[in-house]
Amino acid sequence: MNSGRWNFACRNVVTRCLLFAGLAAVLPLSMSAQSSADATMTTLRIDARAATTPFPHFWEQTFGSGRAILALRQDYRDDLRTVKQATGFKSVRFHGIFMDDVGLYDPDRKAIKFAQMTNADVAAPGTSDTGPYNFSYVDQIYDGLLAEGVRPFVELSFMPKKMASDPNALHPFWYKQNVSPPKDYAEWDRMIAAFAQHLVDRYGIDEVAQWDFEVWNEPNIDFWAGNPKQPTYFELYDHTARALKKVSSRLRVGGPSTAQAAWVAEFLRHCKQNNVPVDFVSTHVYGNDGAKDVFGTEEKIPRDRMVCRAVKKVHGEIVASAYPKIPFIMSEYNASYANEPDVTDTVYMGPWLATTISQCDGMVEDMSYWTFSDVFEEQGVVRTPFYGGFGLIAEDSIPKPSLNAFAMLHRLGDRRIKLDSDSAIATRREDGSLAVALWNYGAPYGSGPAYTPPPANAGPEKTFTLKLEGVAANAPVKIWRLDADHGNVIKAYDAMGRPAFPTREQIVKLRAAGKASPPESSALKDGGLTITIPPQGLVLITTGGSTTRKR
Repeated sequence: MNSGRWNFACRNVVTRCLLFAGLAAVLPLSMSAQSSADATMTTLRIDARAATTPFPHFWEQTFGSGRAILALRQDYRDDLRTVKQATGFKSVRFHGIFMDDVGLYDPDRKAIKFAQMTNADVAAPGTSDTGPYNFSYVDQIYDGLLAEGVRPFVELSFMPKKMASDPNALHPFWYKQNVSPPKDYAEWDRMIAAFAQHLVDRYGIDEVAQWDFEVWNEPNIDFWAGNPKQPTYFELYDHTARALKKVSSRLRVGGPSTAQAAWVAEFLRHCKQNNVPVDFVSTHVYGNDGAKDVFGTEEKIPRDRMVCRAVKKVHGEIVASAYPKIPFIMSEYNASYANEPDVTDTVYMGPWLATTISQCDGMVEDMSYWTFSDVFEEQGVVRTPFYGGFGLIAEDSIPKPSLNAFAMLHRLGDRRIKLDSDSAIATRREDGSLAVALWNYGAPYGSGPAYTPPPANAGPEKTFTLKLEGVAANAPVKIWRLDADHGNVIKAYDAMGRPAFPTREQIVKLRAAGKASPPESSALKDGGLTITIPPQGLVLITTGGSTTRKR
């Protein structure tokens, strides 16, 4: 799920979300290069010819998804295609490629041998014995991804029950995965090697060398039953990394794939001291993780600051390690690890995502949003389209505001222009035009598992006046919006009375209501433009025409 935060009660989710909502009232709305006395009005000067810094789209390279077997569903593949079109993302990560429902490992499986009619001891030409391994569903899963131009980000989990040291070590997720160490590491090593060799044989080393192999998922919490957790996980990692590298030194392996940005310094120190292969570092964090869990402090860190505070922490640990340039992948992140309808289903995600991108820039190579779709079953079969699921697309392929936010931010350029603002990102695109994101962040209106409609007075509007230099004074602009009245399916869902099981006709209407609003066409006036953004609103502006560029 939100990988590893199953026990909501013990984490005091509702209490902390209320604290976050209260803190929003005292946080500064904006820090800009030139602001008026009124904190809701901001002037930003942007020189299109200014020097820039690289701005790779690290937030949309990888997405998470429901467990491996769900990749065989048509609605999963439909949603994958939709998100690929919106973001151009390159890889997808999921749990459970070794789980029994995928059928990879069964030592009791009888190898089928077709014998000649006249001689039972002679097998027919072309037959082979694959032993305890069956790659049929593995191949269908990965073939389906690759057909859509998406590579697997291979999380090596969970334990096949017939390999488990404790068959009863089942996680409380609906699909009850086994989280115990293997009973025989020699057998685990053979499975890892056979799995990797099969992938190389099927797809070629040049292709598979571009995949990331991540050892397990969140071993520091209840996804790992080894005891004590850290040394037993390190043992698992050592065996797995070495087994992969025996197949090919070109295979990329990493970890520790922990929750709450944990163990990174210790993991890198262990790899160095024991000469264990490591090609990247991965860990996870969510906007409503607590400071005590992530930093060991009693701070009250707002939801829109937690993820990048954790990224900065891990980035610093990597720089201080024996591997200061090793790639850093935040292989799970989101605004919430709980199912909070006021958060992940709403337009709140637009400003949250934009401010997270703005803060994390330059400290991480890849951030994998959890998840691209609500084809997802960690808490059981989905019971209603909008329950605070993690996906960009709700059940029945209904677009959420978060999908529109990603699609808007995809339009940002790959060169960033420095701005002294925590509510704006200015970029230059390949053709020399500008793309600017502006937002009006506001905390979620409610908290917990129930949806709370926005109050009548949801907060102040925010007005930005842009002064653009280096572009034509009357250059055409396009303006995309995401807010309560634009690209917001929840408005239509509320009007329907929030049906748990919409009719087919209602689903058609919800899909239409969830689509991104078409852009507005306008033009600069004497190089200026004024935009007013409602609370929890996101705006993306692009200019026409080229500029005189500097790198």
